[in-house]
Amino acid sequence: MGTVGIILAGGRGERAKPITLESADYIRSKALIPFVGRRLIEWVVDACREQGIRRFYVVAQGLENRSQIMLLLGHGERYGVEVRYSRPSFDRYNVGSGAATLHNLEEWDLVEQALVLPVDSVFDFSLAELTETHRSTGAVVTVASVARTPQEVAGKYGAMRTDPRGLVSGFVEKPDLARIADLFPETRKDAEALIPTNAGMYLVDCARLRQAAREPELMRQAQQRLDWGGDLLPTLVERGLPVATHRIARLGDLGNVEDYLITLKDVLAGDYPLMNQLMEKPDSEVGRYWIHETSLATRDEITGTTLADKIEDGSVVIGPGVRIGRHVAVGKDVRLEYTDVGDGVELRAGARLSRSSCGDAAVIGPYADISDTYVGPMVEIQSDREHPVRLEGFSALGDGVQLWPGSRLSGVSVYPRLRVPAIANLPSGTRLTSSDDILRWI
Repeated sequence: MGTVGIILAGGRGERAKPITLESADYIRSKALIPFVGRRLIEWVVDACREQGIRRFYVVAQGLENRSQIMLLLGHGERYGVEVRYSRPSFDRYNVGSGAATLHNLEEWDLVEQALVLPVDSVFDFSLAELTETHRSTGAVVTVASVARTPQEVAGKYGAMRTDPRGLVSGFVEKPDLARIADLFPETRKDAEALIPTNAGMYLVDCARLRQAAREPELMRQAQQRLDWGGDLLPTLVERGLPVATHRIARLGDLGNVEDYLITLKDVLAGDYPLMNQLMEKPDSEVGRYWIHETSLATRDEITGTTLADKIEDGSVVIGPGVRIGRHVAVGKDVRLEYTDVGDGVELRAGARLSRSSCGDAAVIGPYADISDTYVGPMVEIQSDREHPVRLEGFSALGDGVQLWPGSRLSGVSVYPRLRVPAIANLPSGTRLTSSDDILRWI
């Protein structure tokens, strides 16, 4: 019967703001966040299709979320798959990832094996190996896990305890270091000992999970808030149902600005073999970069030379880990590394970008120094040699933001459409969400 894919795509993307904002009060679906030239949900579908999944069920939520995804994916014809969506009348039941899954398993009458996965992560995994663990353990659910050190886990990830058979015996949500030491004694001797953490991907025996979900207490919980990691899985384990764990190679979280940029850098560096298969072959393996032919032929307005000319004479340095989209204009003395550049971007003379994302039609002024920063579509950075803009520390500029010359931001998020005068020394973690926020710091 094969495996079907269930994509959980209904979240509001609060943690990822301003990446998920088109304006201060209009949220784009997490599924449509741009990533390396495509939308997240396109990468998810392609990664699953490459491993044999041809039928997908998308759990959406609300008018905007559903319509945005449907406009992109349709019913899957462009991608060589079949896509079906949760019914709008079920939105009121989709309270938490676990509840959304259980209600829609019934609605779709699924009895086969299903891979349940979020839309805001990229994975490096083998479905065949995950399936083998699932079958050999007789599990109702097999949890994809990522091994992490205690320092990585503390306060951020859910950890799992397992028995000698590889079945999960308990879940701990975001334990601190002291709790980790109690639960995993081996970490007291070895601070680098690895702990299995929940990657948010689940291989499910739909028929058996549906049967388990008919137990009255679980049915009651599913009418309220029921999440996979915090509620559904612990309940299954407490009831003695077999829940297995299978270690996958890698997970890249894209749910907030910092994790988005770290994952972007790793993907551009080639650290995700599955993504490497899905991406086009680099124009150069030495330095590992992709440059669209239209950008190589584009002349900048100051020197009149093409990007290809400037790369050849050494006045522009590209790589490692750089992707440049269509019709990008690149000035002299630009330096790029581990950066994704969208279509129609203008990179003026002397600009430096590293470990960053630059959205479509953004304009990066002369001598801007940008690192570890998300720059949204249509952003204008008005930098110049005398008053260069400097952005760092996992900053993020929403769609259409304008920054004046001399701005220096570290760890600051600016919401869409705002015009920001030259500001410096804002505390890391500051969010400029409105003109009033800006006025407070001037």
